[in-house]
Amino acid sequence: MQFKTNLNVISWVSSVLIMAFACRAECQTSGRSAVLLERVKFDIIYNGAVAGSTGADTGTRVTILQEKDGKMLVGLNSLRAWIDKTKLETSGTTAGPTPVQSIVNRFNYILGTQTVGGKYHFTDKTALVETAGIIHNLGATSVKFEMGPGYRVNPSFHSLVDFARDEPSVRQVLDMPFANYQLWISPFGTPSAKKSAPDNEWQRQQSKIEYREVYDLVTYLLNTYNGSGKTFFLGHWEGDNMLRGGISKEKDARVTPEAVQKFIAWLTVRQKAVDDAKHDTPHGNVQVWHYTEINHPTISLKDNRPSIVNMILPHVPVDFVSYSSYDVTNEPQAEKIKAVLDYIESKLTPKPGIPGKRVFIGEYGYPTISGGKAHLTPQEQNERSMITMRAALEWGCPFILYWQVYNNEIEEDGRHRGFWLIDEKNVKQPIYETHRLYYVWARKFVTDVATQTGKPPSPVEFQNAAAAYLNTAIARRP
Repeated sequence: MQFKTNLNVISWVSSVLIMAFACRAECQTSGRSAVLLERVKFDIIYNGAVAGSTGADTGTRVTILQEKDGKMLVGLNSLRAWIDKTKLETSGTTAGPTPVQSIVNRFNYILGTQTVGGKYHFTDKTALVETAGIIHNLGATSVKFEMGPGYRVNPSFHSLVDFARDEPSVRQVLDMPFANYQLWISPFGTPSAKKSAPDNEWQRQQSKIEYREVYDLVTYLLNTYNGSGKTFFLGHWEGDNMLRGGISKEKDARVTPEAVQKFIAWLTVRQKAVDDAKHDTPHGNVQVWHYTEINHPTISLKDNRPSIVNMILPHVPVDFVSYSSYDVTNEPQAEKIKAVLDYIESKLTPKPGIPGKRVFIGEYGYPTISGGKAHLTPQEQNERSMITMRAALEWGCPFILYWQVYNNEIEEDGRHRGFWLIDEKNVKQPIYETHRLYYVWARKFVTDVATQTGKPPSPVEFQNAAAAYLNTAIARRP
């Protein structure tokens, strides 16, 4: 009986491995097979919880819990331990992507989009998984979404690691074959919306909690996706809204020395947590960076009024800055966009280990309805987007992220404002087609360069070619 049982286990585990190897083509990543096996494991664990192990789980084999109807029921935890223990390498075992395909699938195409709080979806998948699939199928290699208690609150989650590891939709998207992730992170143990309150409660009691959650998340990402080629950018939503509360002059009074110091302390804790975790965790071919997001730099550039760009950035060595750029892109003019980007970059403290520009467009977009009235046609939405895309490409932004796949804002009369690639009737807008055609061109360009040279184009080479492509596309508009 023991011999028969062992054969059944071997047969069952073999099927797991076969399925893992089969999903390699879908994953399009050469990351650890432990990651691939984790994905398969979630799909094939049999229904129902079975209690009472027949023996101690040593972590080196799969523990049989029960045999029923000829099927082996395998403990979730013991299978996870077995996978993590073995860390089998698939490289050389099955046919994976060619070197050129690997370059194309991991290349940063700069243009991208995001999925946050969409008001509709069309399948039985969660909105996050559905929209991430749309982004991937468009041809993008980056995705932006939020991680924290604001998304699908579950009382069993007590930290960002719990959320990243155990929230099924989040785990599925993190495992998808994206190369770059821009993530709004909100730790579960800290009052993230009150960082600018004029007291020292956060600094006294919460800084250690914030540090630990961010540190542990970075450690988890580095360990889980070691060797995957993924890069994670950890940041937050529009910081000037936290510091100032709005753009009006009356809000200037909120930017007190105490509020400034508190915001500096908060970003410093986050940056230190990222830096320390990277220093302490052996890793390769995976990266994590920290960013702050700003949204009112123009008032500082024009009138020297207080905002994050002139009050905070010079004092915190953040890795990157995300610019939620509506204050300059609502009426897009290339030179004005570039001037604001220059101003933001000038306020950054040096980071010799990061090549290229460190300011990216974290949000830009154009509603079709505003204030209850028609605002822009779909064609005008697309035209303004292309102006912003081209200007930011010419300047050198590492990412330019359109807001967003599905609309997230509703007018008082119930109509969607129209921040979308796809509307509430599942109709793809002209801006969707602009992104699709861009990725077709971009992937062909990178394929051609990689085929000829054996390596990807340099960021500058690609940026120049992409800006030229958009120039041509804009010129061809009817």
